[in-house]
Amino acid sequence: MPFAQLVLGSPGSGKSTYCDGMHQFMGAIGRECSVVNLDPANDKTSYPCALDIRDLITLEEIMNDDQLGPNGGILYAFEELENNMEWLENGLKELGDSYILFDCPGQVELYTHHNSLRNIFFKLQKMGYRLVALHLSDSFCLTQPSLYISNLLLTLRAMLQMDLPHINVLTKIDKISSYDPLPFNLDYYTEVQDLSYLLPYLEEESPAMRSDKFRRLNEAVANLVENFALVRFEVLAVENKKSMMHLLRVIDRAGGYVFGGAEGANDTVWQVAMRNEGSLMEVQDIQERWVDAKEEYDAAEEKDWEEQRKRTGGDTGATTPDLIPDEGDDEFDGMPPPVGDSGVKVVRKNQ
Repeated sequence: MPFAQLVLGSPGSGKSTYCDGMHQFMGAIGRECSVVNLDPANDKTSYPCALDIRDLITLEEIMNDDQLGPNGGILYAFEELENNMEWLENGLKELGDSYILFDCPGQVELYTHHNSLRNIFFKLQKMGYRLVALHLSDSFCLTQPSLYISNLLLTLRAMLQMDLPHINVLTKIDKISSYDPLPFNLDYYTEVQDLSYLLPYLEEESPAMRSDKFRRLNEAVANLVENFALVRFEVLAVENKKSMMHLLRVIDRAGGYVFGGAEGANDTVWQVAMRNEGSLMEVQDIQERWVDAKEEYDAAEEKDWEEQRKRTGGDTGATTPDLIPDEGDDEFDGMPPPVGDSGVKVVRKNQ
């Protein structure tokens, strides 16, 4: 049974960067992974593209032939893909049981009210794919109450529209300490706690927000989000492997991968590590790691990495490629091979 991630998010939220980083990360842990580009406007991908929608249709062709703008052209492209599902189905069959990352466009219409993207992935579910929707948001939205609440509405609408196992992620969390101080700890934003505490800061943001009309509107929006009680966030620094490990563990549990069989050469060992509850960062760790003591954590992880290299004599013995740059905070590279029988059976799959 193949598994896949549907990577959604607004422009600039880091979708392609995430797909590139997760592709390298999965390769390093021995999990076969392929990336499918579903953005007809993306002609330069940073990752090896196993299947590209531009082989079927491009945004430039649509805009020239049908006199449509960029947003209309993207919607037209997905309607075209929905009517030519055989192309996508045949391409995915060639990838076998490879774990798939679908890199989607940034047009929010596709996952808020347009049905083509939803219909396409419902058809993939009928093919046996276990899908997890991953909605990425730039953590910069935390710096302004209006941006944060707008992002909550967008995220909630995407969850209701896509109707899939859904994980919301605040990306670029390693940059949050360089912004102006937040009025609340990170757990307030990631857990979407009582939004009434945020309303006074929303009124301070703009004089227009201080009127009774906007105050009632803001309260209604906050109550709407809280009454659904669906939205919460994970955090991600794509250059930090511990952060990637944590997020992949959450995704595997949401999609059921953690309960299935191994695919890659080292994936059984990986699943043993994934079941270790200590690999999950607690809410308090998020605030401390990325805001209160970020420099100290960076230095400690750098020191641990250097000590690991010294213990192995500078020779990591790893056959996996280098991952995305992460300033040295490594979790897996450089680990010496296990000695003796660990009790874990490693299954290699013929390619």
